[in-house]
Amino acid sequence: MSGAAAVRPRALAAWIAVCVVWGTTYLAIRIALETVPPGLLAGLRWTAAGALLALAVRLAGRRLPPPQAWPTLALAGFLMTVMGNGLVVWAEQHVSSGLAAVMVAMVPIWSVIIEAVRGRGERVTTQVAVGLLMGFGGIVVLVWPEVQPGGGGRLFVIGMVALQLACAGWALGSSATKHQDSGADPVATSALQMLFGGLILVVIGTAAGEWSHLHVTPRTLSALVYLVLIGSIVGYTCYVYALTHLPISLVSLYAYVNPIIAVILGALLLGEPFTLRVLAASGLVLAGIAVVRQAQTAG
Repeated sequence: MSGAAAVRPRALAAWIAVCVVWGTTYLAIRIALETVPPGLLAGLRWTAAGALLALAVRLAGRRLPPPQAWPTLALAGFLMTVMGNGLVVWAEQHVSSGLAAVMVAMVPIWSVIIEAVRGRGERVTTQVAVGLLMGFGGIVVLVWPEVQPGGGGRLFVIGMVALQLACAGWALGSSATKHQDSGADPVATSALQMLFGGLILVVIGTAAGEWSHLHVTPRTLSALVYLVLIGSIVGYTCYVYALTHLPISLVSLYAYVNPIIAVILGALLLGEPFTLRVLAASGLVLAGIAVVRQAQTAG
């Protein structure tokens, strides 16, 4: 088997790992938030994961990206880790883990928008526009009752907005990573992206005075360790590897699988509700993504 032929199966395996692993992290985040404030939860998770991965890279005799590449990696870490994950963690204080995963499924739609704006993606056809409207229509269905007089869901609405900002940040960071074409080791690149993003989140948590509210229990510590080792080191590294070797349109489809896993786990283990309105809105979001993907495939 040639080198190129061997890479694709590994990249597909990495993508499948992302689909499964990241579907479980929404539950772990929700559990860890029981005693760990959001900024420090995200910051400690990514800082520890980045430091461990960087150490593993050096022990394996491989080089980390040179200092001249650090500003670009720090920017990607900010977009994908601080915005993309930090806002998800904050939002899960007010939005159920399953619903958060459904909303993060909007990443492929944001990817289409950002790639089109950058002039590197397909043009926004009528079919793509319909899919975009369907996806955002699902969000409107979710938040509309909360913004009505007496709805009382201000924090829920803010959480939904935060989730869409997270999607935009993650999509923009993914696009920048995809088009960087630096030839750098994706594992070493992942380590520094995680480390830079994690340190920024720790600074944010410190500025917010979160250390005084931090304490851990065996339950929340287990969730945090899972997020560091499995959700971050395994999941993020697999994601960057898949992104390096597969089309971004394929890689972004992991967002289809994550909500299914997250909703099932949230309902079974945390007793999270999943009403008919949420089900209908979630279906509208996923249908919108499907329309966009079908239009891209046909194009």
